[in-house]
Amino acid sequence: MILFQNKRYAVFAVLSIISVSAFTQSAKYSNEFLNVGVGARSIGMGKAFIASADDVTAAYWNPAGLASLDGNHQASLMHAQYFAGIAKFDYLGAGTRLDEKSALGISLLRFGVDDIPNTTELIDSDGNLDYDRISSFSVADYALLLSYSRSSAIEGLDLGGNAKIIRRMVGEFANAWGFGVDLAVRYKVDNWILGAVLRDATSTFNAWQFNGEALIIEVGDSLFNQPPDNSLELTLPRFHLGAARGFTLSEKISLLTEINISFSFEGKTAALVSSSFIGTDPVMGLEVNYGNLVFLRTGLGNLQRITEFGGEKRLLADPSAGLGLHLGSFFLDYAMSNISPRTISMYSNIFSIRYVFGE
Repeated sequence: MILFQNKRYAVFAVLSIISVSAFTQSAKYSNEFLNVGVGARSIGMGKAFIASADDVTAAYWNPAGLASLDGNHQASLMHAQYFAGIAKFDYLGAGTRLDEKSALGISLLRFGVDDIPNTTELIDSDGNLDYDRISSFSVADYALLLSYSRSSAIEGLDLGGNAKIIRRMVGEFANAWGFGVDLAVRYKVDNWILGAVLRDATSTFNAWQFNGEALIIEVGDSLFNQPPDNSLELTLPRFHLGAARGFTLSEKISLLTEINISFSFEGKTAALVSSSFIGTDPVMGLEVNYGNLVFLRTGLGNLQRITEFGGEKRLLADPSAGLGLHLGSFFLDYAMSNISPRTISMYSNIFSIRYVFGE
């Protein structure tokens, strides 16, 4: 199937992708692929994982949690597909203890749409359609997270942070390099765990470059006959708070509950509570542990107030569910998100595996 029938529409599609990100000012939803979430355990809990993160995926959720790593080393990988398999998200992470009080982590993330038809050369110099001239390209976002965590002199208090390198690519048309920093804290007291993360603490900077030769196409006086200037994209800080509490229900059954609140500073959004300055998003989740062997999870997140075409407002929420198995040194996890019939995107199946070694 040909997505675009002439050069004008092909360029429009490419520039539409780029224009979401390429502004010299701070942009809403910048680097959103970093908010997808990693690990089927946390996604099954509605992404309420800021406080309870204590495995290798803590490098993503709350790097201070790496100090509570089980074993000397952990590795994890995840694969997920979104929008009926059009977009693919992959994660690979590893963590290691340096000593009893500190740990290091490294994480690699990719979110991409591959094999997009490129019809910018569909029409030859004589004005004829030549389907052999169709090629393909990918739109992909990459992130490398380097994490460090250390227990402080205060009992139960762990500190951590991330340095992250961003790489974004839109085929041969545009690419960007970015850099940012996250700061985190985690505090355990009795059965309570409190966590806080300031993501993009100094703002994350993406410097875009555009390939003028690939973008320039003769379309008369069209808006798209010149490439955009190189530009700088800023991702504003987001502040995440989390509180978790564990309960022992019987000799074999325990319960973990968590609630998170995220604060964004991107102006008016569809967040549950939003103003011209700040948006607030609550998420909640729970996990039932049976004999440290089987785990059942559920969560609720992505609460939004949306306006229908008729002006009617309604509340939208994204429930999730998950299952985990602990088999020796392996943890196998599955999660299903976007399962509400009222959500726009189709449900997504997420699988992840985690391995603990060097205990």
